[in-house]
Amino acid sequence: MSFLPEEDRRYLAGKGIVYEEREADGQRGVILPNFRVPGSHLDAQTVKLLILIPTGYADVPPDMFYTDPWLKLAANSNYPRAANVAVAFGGINWQRWSRHNPEWRPGVDGIWTMLKRVDHALEVAAA
Repeated sequence: MSFLPEEDRRYLAGKGIVYEEREADGQRGVILPNFRVPGSHLDAQTVKLLILIPTGYADVPPDMFYTDPWLKLAANSNYPRAANVAVAFGGINWQRWSRHNPEWRPGVDGIWTMLKRVDHALEVAAA
């Protein structure tokens, strides 16, 4: 069963991005099992990325994102700012990255916007 809009599915397929749509714990999520972590300042190069899809998406934006394994800053082994809380989904305790998007544009933005936000958040991660 697919809950992502067709435009999002076409985008992911067109970019060759492997993903899974999963419902668990009363929520819907998109998991990218081989998400590349930008830069070298975090302690892993690839993670599983979870984006929870809210009711009303794509008019309602996804809020935060989640990684497994948990990422730490390579320089000091600290968790990045606002990324030290666990969220359970599908039997995994994911690392929650508390990053909010007040600039979401209904009818314009989609999964591509969220992935750019994730890349940016990971690139600028600091303690």
